[in-house]
Amino acid sequence: MGTIATDRQKGRRSWVIHLFPLPALVIYALFVVYPIFSAFTYSLYDWQGIKRGVFVGLKNFTTLFTVEPFNEMFWNAFSHNLLYFVVEMIVQNGIAFTLAFFIYRKIRGAGFLKVAYFIPRLLSVIVVGFLWKLIFNPNYGALNTFLTKVGLAEWAKPWLGDPDTALLAIILVNCWFGVGFAMLIFLAGLQSIPEELIEAARLDGARGVTLLWRIILPLCMPAITIMTIFTFIQAFEAFELVYAMQGSMGEPFYSTDTLAVYFYRMAFSSAGGGDVSIGLGSALAVVLFIIVASVSALSLYLMRKREVQH
Repeated sequence: MGTIATDRQKGRRSWVIHLFPLPALVIYALFVVYPIFSAFTYSLYDWQGIKRGVFVGLKNFTTLFTVEPFNEMFWNAFSHNLLYFVVEMIVQNGIAFTLAFFIYRKIRGAGFLKVAYFIPRLLSVIVVGFLWKLIFNPNYGALNTFLTKVGLAEWAKPWLGDPDTALLAIILVNCWFGVGFAMLIFLAGLQSIPEELIEAARLDGARGVTLLWRIILPLCMPAITIMTIFTFIQAFEAFELVYAMQGSMGEPFYSTDTLAVYFYRMAFSSAGGGDVSIGLGSALAVVLFIIVASVSALSLYLMRKREVQH
C-alpha cells in the first residue's frame, strides 16, 4: 500500500510540474501563434477598410508579387533587408567576435569591457534612434561638427537625407546597438571550448592564426550559427530603429524601406502604394514569416547535422 501511495504522489507531482509552463504557453499562443494564423486567414480575403469582404484565395499574394507598385516596393525592401543582414554579419559580428576573443584571452580590463560594450543594449531602441538622429543632424549634429573641427568638412553631409548613405547609417547604428549582445554569445561559445584541446593544439605546434582558424573557430561554430540565425531574424524584422530614425515612409525616397516598415505602411496607413489594405499587408506578413522561419529552420538543421557528424 505504501508503494502505491508513493507512486500516486509521484504521479501528482509530475502533473503539477507539467502545469508550470502552461501560463507561458497560453501567452505564447495568444500573442504569437494566433496572430500568425489570423494573418494567414486575413491574407485570403478582400478587405474594404477594416471590413472583411469576399474570399479571394491567393490573389493578395499574386498582387504583391506581380502588380505595380507593390512588387517593386517589395523587392526594394527585400534588397534592403539583405543588405542589413550582410553588413551586420560583417561589421557587427566581426567586431563582436574580435572583442569576445580578446576578452577570452583575458586581456587587462576584460571585465570592464564586457560591461561597457553591453551597455547600449540596455537602452530602448527608440531612445537609440532619437539619439543617433541628433548625432547625424546635418546642421548641429555631433558627427558633422566633429568632421568640420578636424579639417574634414568635405566629408560632412546630410547622412539621413542622402539616399546613398541613409540606410547604411541606420545599419551601422544597429551594429553599435547589437555588438554587446553578439559579443556575449561568442564569448559563451569560446568559454565552452575545453582548455585541454587548446593546450593539445599548442603542443602540436598550432599558434596564432592557425590556432584560431583550425581549432577555435570550428569548436565555436554552434555559437556562430546561433548568432547568424539571430542576425538574420533581426535583419528581416528590422522596424523599430528605422521607424525611430526615418518614420514609416522609408525616407528618403524609400531608400531605407524594409519589409517590416513596408508591412506597417501597407496595413496601417494609406502610403503603401494605394489605400490601406489589410489583405495585402497580411500577405506580406505571411511571406516575411515564411522567409524567416524557413531560413532559421534550415540553419538549425544544418547545425545539428554538423554536431552529429563531429
